[in-house]
Amino acid sequence: MKLFNALFHSSVGKKYVMGMTGLALFGFVIGHMLGNLQIFLGPDKINAYGAFLKSMPKLLWAARISLLACVFLHIASAISLVRDNRRARPVAYQVRQARSTTFASRTMIWSGLIVLSFIIYHLFDFTISPDYKGVDSEGRHDIFAMVVLGFSNPFSAAFYILANTLLAIHLSHGMQSLFQSLGWSVGRFRQAFHNLALLVGWSVFIGNVSIPVAVLLGFGKEAV
Repeated sequence: MKLFNALFHSSVGKKYVMGMTGLALFGFVIGHMLGNLQIFLGPDKINAYGAFLKSMPKLLWAARISLLACVFLHIASAISLVRDNRRARPVAYQVRQARSTTFASRTMIWSGLIVLSFIIYHLFDFTISPDYKGVDSEGRHDIFAMVVLGFSNPFSAAFYILANTLLAIHLSHGMQSLFQSLGWSVGRFRQAFHNLALLVGWSVFIGNVSIPVAVLLGFGKEAV
């Protein structure tokens, strides 16, 4: 109970929860992106990767549930911190502060909520109840064909690109905040860590978005 109070009833604890869950989610984003990029290695690679994951259903669902728990705790702690800040600061200060903050910092809550809605949509669209039930020549779920057919729909591709744009903004600002909290982003190192955060966030964007863009340009159509 004392640990619970320390984590969720103090600003320091809430920042710790938000930071740790953010790091866990960042690790998932990188792993998920690297797995998905195997689609460029051809149907056999991505389908084998999918079959490998599905061979461990308990572990896979434990990871999914942990992911959603991290998302919930991350957003809940962020909303709570915003409320705490608003209660602690006069309105006039907030107005002056808003003028000096970036678009990313002002929209962190909203970008996080939209990314959450995308995760839920993505789970249902590609994982829980995929419309495509086809298998490849080895009897494995044909993930390659499913992804190509899914992103051939401009609406699905556009939503995916929009969500990843917001994810890149969210990641970049989140990493900048983390570097500041750790005391790294100071003095002559400030700009370097700022650039590193931008590089990581937009590298994830490029990696993820390269898939729907490639499909819209004709990638994989001959294999489905």
